[in-house]
Amino acid sequence: MEIALLSGVEGVKKTILHGGTGDLPKFVTGTKVTFHFRTLLCDAEQTVVDDSRKVGVPMELLIGNMFKLEIWELLLTSMRIGEVAQFWCDITHTGLYPIVAKSLRRIVDGKDPVDWHVHTCGIANMFAYHSLGYPDLDELQKEPQPLIFVLELLKVDQPSEYTRESWALSDEERMKAVPILHGQGNKLFKLGRYEEATNKYREAIICLKNVQTKEKAWEVPWLKLEKMVHTLTLNYCQCLLRLGQYYEVLEHTTDIITHHPGVLKAYYLRAKAHMEVWNEAEAKQDFQKVLELDPTMAKTPKEESRGAAIILSTTRHPKRKSKLECPAVKHPPAAPTGSVDIQPSNGKPLSPRVPGANASKSNEGTRAEVALCSALRRAPVLERVIHCDVLIWLHLKSFIVRADGRDARSKPKNCTER
Repeated sequence: MEIALLSGVEGVKKTILHGGTGDLPKFVTGTKVTFHFRTLLCDAEQTVVDDSRKVGVPMELLIGNMFKLEIWELLLTSMRIGEVAQFWCDITHTGLYPIVAKSLRRIVDGKDPVDWHVHTCGIANMFAYHSLGYPDLDELQKEPQPLIFVLELLKVDQPSEYTRESWALSDEERMKAVPILHGQGNKLFKLGRYEEATNKYREAIICLKNVQTKEKAWEVPWLKLEKMVHTLTLNYCQCLLRLGQYYEVLEHTTDIITHHPGVLKAYYLRAKAHMEVWNEAEAKQDFQKVLELDPTMAKTPKEESRGAAIILSTTRHPKRKSKLECPAVKHPPAAPTGSVDIQPSNGKPLSPRVPGANASKSNEGTRAEVALCSALRRAPVLERVIHCDVLIWLHLKSFIVRADGRDARSKPKNCTER
């Protein structure tokens, strides 16, 4: 093993554990390096803090792209491909490691690495004792200490040898990419390719958030970017609605409404998500807010946009008969072998047999239940939400019509089926 001070860098000791091959690579601005890393404490056990090999995914870093932990660029540019080296770094180089480590862990967990970030300068972040959500990183943040980094350089790509992803772009390149990604997402949405559209919108959002973290919160440049993020997030939510990801829609729209309560489209999409998960009261409340912000929504001919008017008309006029309410029908006396035929969605008739005893009373109740259930099956989703109290009542009566059109409730002992 070769132990030496890193040339031109104070507070760093390098130990080569395994020699690399070839000459020292050429490192220029935009060079992409792929490597594995392991972070150790300088205690007797050399406790492992993070290890990319355990995750199974190597890390990528662009030289000259203002990576927060600048010392890693210096360490990597001293290595050859295939080399494994251990670097001892004092606290002047490790103060920001907890911040970087949290972002890396969030990426591994599939979360946004920047949405937790409080906008402060790097030095302020070093001494801001807010919790990072990881006890070991909190401890390192409160009491900075020297760390050991074990790095293995796997690959070096020059700027012309790879296609840069959004995270690898400069701020100027990110801002140019956003309208392109936005347009691509819109085209994919119109074609019904919702999964692909979400990827485009998500990539554009990440570009904007990366730029936004460098602006001071709630000032004009930050707010301008925030508005752009909201537009893309709501487009993203429209795709999620089509993909059935209703609870994620509720999460994103609620976050927007919490910080910016005047965004009409956020209320509208959240109302639609509430409809799909049978949150009747919440859907009514959000549609009420939609009409308050834009009364013309009640006049639009599209069925989706008429949801507010339908729900509110039911709420404001409790005595008004709904579209699904079954008119009173005088039933003829039921014969002992009488039956009620309904035509479910699969085309097979349902004929629950009515027993001879108490036939008139039983048949009348069954007719009303079957008629209501049949109407509810044919009704749009929105109207089913309005009348979810009817569905609850039917369930309490144990009357459930299965997809095959058969009566699924428990049969009375004296009831037979054709």
